[in-house]
Amino acid sequence: MEEGKKLSTQEKALRINLSRTIYGSFAEIGAGQEVAANFFKVGGASGTVAKTISAYDMKFSDAIYGQCERYVCEDRLLQMLDHEYHLLPERLPDRAPDTRFFAFADTVEALNYERTNQGQGWLGLRFQLHPETAPNELVIHVKLHDNDALQQQIAVGILGVNILYGALFLKNPQSIILSLLDGLNSRRVEVDMFRLTGPDYQHADNRLLALQLVKNGLTKAAMFGPDGTVLQPSEALYKKNVLVIRGRFRPPTLVNMDMLHSGMEQFARDPEIDREKMLALCELTLRDLSADGSIDENDFLHRAEILCSLGQTVLISNYVEYHRLAEYLIKLTRGRKIGLVLGIYGLQSLFDEKNYDGLKGGILESFAALFGSKTKLFIYPSLRRNGDGLFTLNDFSATVAPNLTGLFRFLLENHKIEDMSEFRSDHLHIISDDVLEMIRNGKQGWEEMVPEVVYKAIKSKALFGFKT
Repeated sequence: MEEGKKLSTQEKALRINLSRTIYGSFAEIGAGQEVAANFFKVGGASGTVAKTISAYDMKFSDAIYGQCERYVCEDRLLQMLDHEYHLLPERLPDRAPDTRFFAFADTVEALNYERTNQGQGWLGLRFQLHPETAPNELVIHVKLHDNDALQQQIAVGILGVNILYGALFLKNPQSIILSLLDGLNSRRVEVDMFRLTGPDYQHADNRLLALQLVKNGLTKAAMFGPDGTVLQPSEALYKKNVLVIRGRFRPPTLVNMDMLHSGMEQFARDPEIDREKMLALCELTLRDLSADGSIDENDFLHRAEILCSLGQTVLISNYVEYHRLAEYLIKLTRGRKIGLVLGIYGLQSLFDEKNYDGLKGGILESFAALFGSKTKLFIYPSLRRNGDGLFTLNDFSATVAPNLTGLFRFLLENHKIEDMSEFRSDHLHIISDDVLEMIRNGKQGWEEMVPEVVYKAIKSKALFGFKT
């Protein structure tokens, strides 16, 4: 193969077929009927395919893989992988010493006849990199954006080949991610969850791989939980009332935590909100992860490590504009209420019309998307920059451009924006950039500006340039 050459789908499938050490099974439900077909079409499939199965009927699927609440979900995918992979060494023990076994599975919902649904699905691969070793596992979730069911099926077929080829030949997690959309593009397929585990990938940090999805344009947003496990956003946020705080968290300070905790308490007072279905998100945008156009992966992992130690769920997004973030969340939460915690100076930026030059409708278009849904902004006060007292919504109208004063009053009177009623005034002097500078320069006193778990983690793991 020519060095650096990007192979076509057919070339990838043929290379797998011609490899004498790779052998396994394909199990496909729903729209994912095209993956195994790609290997048959190029020839030599007898060298790769032990079995293909399509348990399309629900009763047949249940009989083979067991009961499941839904058929297009991660649980069903894992049932399929468990069942199919187990059969390979059991039924083909003579091949085990010289064979890298794999089981590929997918369960996919394509566009229905009325085009009233979102094409989406789960694809997974359990595979060996060396014979007679414990298997690794790769799982992804995809959204299909083609406006035609056949094209969505074709896209799944290409994606499946890319998964097998990447896992079996590229091996490096980031290279696998970059190869997923070979022969496709992000307008057709969105990969919003990627997880790679196993004995050959103990070094892989799936939080960093979630960042790679967003950074490389495979999706606009990815999530991971407090334990570092990557989450599929539409499942994690389904029918949840979500409160978001956006920040750099470099490091998270007492102010950040007070904004989050006070915001959650105020958000929960809404009678329409069930506390059991509330979720707080700490959001990192690509812009906030990059000071000079590049992203320092170690720095990102430091922030992720700290936020996880605080028990927070993290959203990485490329939604710089708040209205696009709100639209994304409303869609995934199925219209539940959304709260955004914002500092008062951040609100000033929101009312700056220069930030909407790229929108035909300007600030009105943005605000219609942001506030036309069930979104509310909780505004955290700040010390005035001249040092003269607090800056709150009571004083904010004086800073708004005259032509926007009526818009501000409308939002205020309709309870789309409200002051944070409880806050720690003794924390308002804390500024993250100052704390970071103190940490790096070995100055004393920064420990009192961050939660205890944060300063212990920074010191024990030498995060953010801390010198022991």
